[in-house]
Amino acid sequence: MATRNDSPRPEDGPQRTSPRSRFHGRVGDGDRACEHPGCTEAGEFRAPRHPGGQRADQPPEWRWLCLDHVRAFNAGYNYFSGMSADEIEAAQRPYAGWERETRAFAHTGADRPPRWADFGDPLDAIGARFRQGMATARGRQDGRPLSGENRRDLATLGLDIDADRKALRQRYSELVRLYHPDRNGGDRSHEAKLQGVIGAYTRLKSAPAFA
Repeated sequence: MATRNDSPRPEDGPQRTSPRSRFHGRVGDGDRACEHPGCTEAGEFRAPRHPGGQRADQPPEWRWLCLDHVRAFNAGYNYFSGMSADEIEAAQRPYAGWERETRAFAHTGADRPPRWADFGDPLDAIGARFRQGMATARGRQDGRPLSGENRRDLATLGLDIDADRKALRQRYSELVRLYHPDRNGGDRSHEAKLQGVIGAYTRLKSAPAFA
């Protein structure tokens, strides 16, 4: 049976790298238009159409985007957005219903991917946010509740979700000293950050987790 020989021949001259091959992850052929409103570029990259909003045991639906818009999509993508901790844990099971009571790899420290992680993810749309999603879903070790706003405020202060009231006060004092104009020769360029710190501390100190 004859096979095709694609090796370059000397008479063909130097081989050029196609511009289409420069970006790993390009899967479209350029026939589709980017689905971002108003964009006229070719939609050669695919992204989940319903991130975090479809059943984990179903294959994903794709939308086609140009390079700039798929990068923007990836920068803000969180597959686990809107899911509860139980839903996130269920989405990570590669074989739902096949788990035994004891699993040899349950405590290996390796993160399990979402159930449909066998699809192509060349631009790391999910991988880059996977640990962030798990950290967001994890509760405090003392069992005290944390709202989404509480978690954002802790992130503003640079505190772990298990921080206690003493750590909260200490961190607040540190950041106020860092950003206050009186500590910066009258420089008021950090006022926005200072207001963010004050707002976060005010909300957290009255939150159930720090009561």
